[in-house]
Amino acid sequence: MIILLKLILAHFIGDFLLQSKHWVEKKEQQKGKSIVLYLHAMMHGLLVLLFLWDIAYWSLAMSITLLHGAIDIIKLYAQRPNNKWRWFLIDQALHLVTIVAVWVVWIKPDIDVLELAQQPYLWIFSTALLFITAVSGIIVQVLMTNWSKALNHDNNHSLPNAGKYIGMLERLFVFTFIITGNWAGIGFLLAAKSVFRFGDLKESKSRMLTEYILIGTLLSFGIATISALVTLQLMGV
Repeated sequence: MIILLKLILAHFIGDFLLQSKHWVEKKEQQKGKSIVLYLHAMMHGLLVLLFLWDIAYWSLAMSITLLHGAIDIIKLYAQRPNNKWRWFLIDQALHLVTIVAVWVVWIKPDIDVLELAQQPYLWIFSTALLFITAVSGIIVQVLMTNWSKALNHDNNHSLPNAGKYIGMLERLFVFTFIITGNWAGIGFLLAAKSVFRFGDLKESKSRMLTEYILIGTLLSFGIATISALVTLQLMGV
């Protein structure tokens, strides 16, 4: 099981932390002709070897590299401006499915409930924390793309990436509150955010902006809550 968690963590790092916006644009422009596409796929294989720290897994890492590249190519040629969010979800789902498939084929795990409950906390927390920060932030952004386009950004004077980091922090707080059993802290956090947002909403008088903020907040809180509950389940708590 710990090998599977390492493979998923390597995927999150390769797809969300080490892949820049410039690389994404290059791939979308040049598609299969982009050298960045193949460098990106190779990076995933190298991350797998780094995390497993055993050259005997070279064939597993090569499989991850080839499958990741193939899935990315399918996405690049299939997606359109109006369905990017859908292909983003399909792409990530396919990556996770192939990772599990490769893990089953190469490792041939003997899975039981007791084994799942005894896994080291380090990899569980590492995967969960990366998901609720970098990964889920992009997921929320992609899911809300169509709504964000509908808003008027002419008077947007917010700090660069402020929304991104606010989302990361609130998910970290929610995650921490649930892990430590302090569910009341979530209510305090939601109330505090509502107070700060009240002035913006009152000034804008925009129902669309209110709905946008509400949906974004609920998505963010929901992802953090589910991530914390899954982590507690994996820890056997």
